Parts: sequence; structure tokens; C-alpha cells
Amino acid sequence: MKSLRERLIQFLYEGATRRSKVLILLGTVFFFIYLSLFIIASLLVDSFLELPKFLSTPLNIFLSVPIVAIGLILNLWATLHFVRAKGTPVRFNPPPKLVTTGPYAYIRHPQATGWFVLFWGLGFLFQSISLVFIFTPLFVLITVLDTRMIEEPELEKRFGEEYVEYKKKVPMFIPRLKVKTQ
Repeated sequence: MKSLRERLIQFLYEGATRRSKVLILLGTVFFFIYLSLFIIASLLVDSFLELPKFLSTPLNIFLSVPIVAIGLILNLWATLHFVRAKGTPVRFNPPPKLVTTGPYAYIRHPQATGWFVLFWGLGFLFQSISLVFIFTPLFVLITVLDTRMIEEPELEKRFGEEYVEYKKKVPMFIPRLKVKTQ
């Protein structure tokens, strides 16, 4: 009998290779609801616990704008490379081939990294202590666990040795800083 994890990997694999329009739509809606819940929950926690505003205005705006911009740019850049390869970021409509160009040449999951940065920037923008220090780290943890336990095994199943080799060369979320040695 297959474990829940194995069944989920198989479900995602079948969805990725079948490209059902209903699954693509449901996946997109679910993902944006999921993201929104982190932000809404953090603002509710701040209000319920009567936490003070994190940073003052306009300092919060000065800090948040470049951070949010970096997160959005990284997400858009990664999405553009998926679209060029005839896919979308939705798990049920991925590109039919492994994308290793653009931000994917530096990190395997640039969209996730973009969301991490974006959430952090929104925490500054909304002056939310809980979004910066609780909900963004929680989102990162959940994403890392999902990526390691579900998404990457599904990618290995779909792309085989090509993905295994890619994993060896490219870090998951944070690009390597190349240090030149002589």
C-alpha cells in the first residue's frame, strides 16, 4: 500500500503530465488563497495580540518597496522562463521540459524564493511583526518541506537523471556566491 506522500507525488505527476484545465484552474485558485491566508492570518494575529506596528511610516515604505520589487521581479522572471518553455508555474501545467535558464540557472526554485522575499517585504509594508517573524518563516518552512518531500521527488520521477544532475549543480533556494580562487 502506498503512503500518503507517494500517492500525492503520483497525483502531481499525473496532473503535470495530463495538463487538465480544471486542475490548472483549481491549482491556481488554491495557491493564491493559500498565499492570502498567510497574510490575512498575520494581520489578524497582530490585531488580536495588539502588537505594536513594526517600524514607523515612512521607514516601512522605504524598506518594503525594494524588497517587494525584488520578490516580484524574481517571480516574474521565473514565470517568463516557464511560459517560454510552454508551461506555467501551476503544478498541473509545468513546462514539458526541464527549465534551467534565467533564474533557474542559479536556483532550482526561484519562484518560491521570490515569494519568500515578497512576504518579508509585505511584512515591512504592513508593519506586521507576525508576518516578518512568524508567518514568513512558517511559509518558508512549509515550502521547504513540501519541496523536499513532494515536489522534487515528482520532478525526479518526471525528468529522471536530468533532474538529479541539475540538483547536484544548482542550489535549492539561495544562489551560491562564487568565490574566485587562484
